[in-house]
Amino acid sequence: MKKIFQFILAMSVIFVVGCDKDDFAEKNSNPSELSQADTRFQVTQTINQMYNDDYTLWFYNNFDYIYPWSQITTASAGGGNSELMVEMDNVGGHSTYPTFFANIRDIRSKIDALPEEDKAQSLALKGMTYPIAIQTFMTQTDVSGSLVYSEGAMAPYTTPALITPIYDNQELLLNTWLEELNAAIPLLMAEGQIDMGAQDLIYSGDYMKWAKFANLLKLRIAARLVNKDKARAIQIVEEVVNSEAGYMDELSDDFIYQRGIEYYGTGNGQQPGIGAKNLVDFMVDNKDPRVRVLFEKNDFNGEVVQAFIDAGKPLPPYVDQYVVKDGSGNFSGWSGPGEPWVRYFGVPLAPDAVLASENDIYFSQGIRNRISESGVEKTYASTSDFSERLTRTRFSFTYPTKPGGRFLELKDNYPPLEVILGSAAETNLYLAEFKLLGANIAGDAQEYFNKGVELSIMRMDEIAKEHRYPYYDNDPVYDDASLASAGATKLQANEITALLARPAYDLSTDGLEKVYIQQLINHAGTPHDTWTTARRSGVPKTGSSVWSREPFLSGGVDLTVPRRFKSSEPLESSKNYANEKAALDEEGFTPGSNDPVLLNTQRLWFDKENPQYGAGPNN
Repeated sequence: MKKIFQFILAMSVIFVVGCDKDDFAEKNSNPSELSQADTRFQVTQTINQMYNDDYTLWFYNNFDYIYPWSQITTASAGGGNSELMVEMDNVGGHSTYPTFFANIRDIRSKIDALPEEDKAQSLALKGMTYPIAIQTFMTQTDVSGSLVYSEGAMAPYTTPALITPIYDNQELLLNTWLEELNAAIPLLMAEGQIDMGAQDLIYSGDYMKWAKFANLLKLRIAARLVNKDKARAIQIVEEVVNSEAGYMDELSDDFIYQRGIEYYGTGNGQQPGIGAKNLVDFMVDNKDPRVRVLFEKNDFNGEVVQAFIDAGKPLPPYVDQYVVKDGSGNFSGWSGPGEPWVRYFGVPLAPDAVLASENDIYFSQGIRNRISESGVEKTYASTSDFSERLTRTRFSFTYPTKPGGRFLELKDNYPPLEVILGSAAETNLYLAEFKLLGANIAGDAQEYFNKGVELSIMRMDEIAKEHRYPYYDNDPVYDDASLASAGATKLQANEITALLARPAYDLSTDGLEKVYIQQLINHAGTPHDTWTTARRSGVPKTGSSVWSREPFLSGGVDLTVPRRFKSSEPLESSKNYANEKAALDEEGFTPGSNDPVLLNTQRLWFDKENPQYGAGPNN
């Protein structure tokens, strides 16, 4: 039985103020200054709460459902898919009530109640609360639809206390958020604001960067409207590009969440699946450096290959094809693309593929990849799991060596976790998309695309460096210095230039599909937006010459894949039963059902006009 582990974070902030005794007394008896200090601390708390319940977010939402359904990984840790992959059970995600949104409401209320002079200095603090809230709530409506928002956490400010809030439908939510973001951006650009400094965990008090992040959220809303109201979506994009605040356009603009120097992500394993063969092959064939961040190297280094040769055990054929042997039949190096590329392999995704005997090379690794030497037995992975080190950092890593060989381990001195919640790469890839769709914005779609891909690669490489990926600087198992150096997974000189010269990155043909593919790959390194991109784009496309969708064949029939999470049956004992039921009735959802067909056809508002999985872009 899967268990949800929840953690309570205790935070403390120490303010050191250098002043004389009279000044100290004055400052500490001034209610408005105390209120401002308290408000800054509350803003810090809300930033901290933007990424919570990360265990359930990855373990359930992403690795059980979203990544398999988007054809990034399998739904089974270390194995293939079954027909059960489309049936929903437990879910997770962010907790917005009772504390997160209540805290935001309280911040706004306190600022509104300040004397005019103090209020004028706190406009940016109030402005921050809108992108903080909207980013978080958007991740919820993306999977579930209607939410309590406009009347949420209003009990302290209403008479009688509002404890039965209505549910805002998705159309209203997106409209409300656009209005709030448009109002927040001028607040974030106001002059003479109090300094958040280090209490701003993201931008250290640079409010202009918060304004750029608000513009990214506007782009996300435009992306969700692209098949619903294309003209309006384009209008929003044009507003962003022409905004006085600007938009996220360099690595320093990225919204990198860090909870603290001692936060490493959940301490519990999240059990990611194996990489999808078509995706991993696409990335390796094009030598995309991000494959080395999103997926793990397999265990078949030169020492392990030699151990298989010595044991007379057949190598997996996809590994063996690149092995170079000397005159004595021993391992001497790699052919083809060489290290590190020869260490990344995905598996077929169809449930039927698991049952095919020719696929034992993928799905019977526990038997086929087991060897013994001197009474020591080891089993080796020949395929590539999704990299769990992207999602948490406090766990050790043991390098694969031959049975009875050296014990090489990476442990202790664990780095703090960094999480991408928004980026300049994402921004530029949206601009490439909308330029192709006819937006009247300066620049060329190919230029936006190239910059988006470049920034995506650079950001993921930075994450790999900061998270201390085991092979980042070299592969220490090799005794040969050249092979050890070649096995490094860090970004190498000219890799980005070579990648962008490949046909799969030329927008003159199938341009929109290629942009969506890069959006998907970029989002795969973040906790959110992967599924939204897959649903609105129809990518990967069936029969594509770039990255092709693999049918989820089970018994020869392509499984129907959900397009939203299941909705719980409202309890009549709930005080808010009437509003809960009304929301589901308005959406046309069948509560309590995990029938994949219903979850595919009873769509969210933003998803109604989107293409079916594998159909490719509408436009």
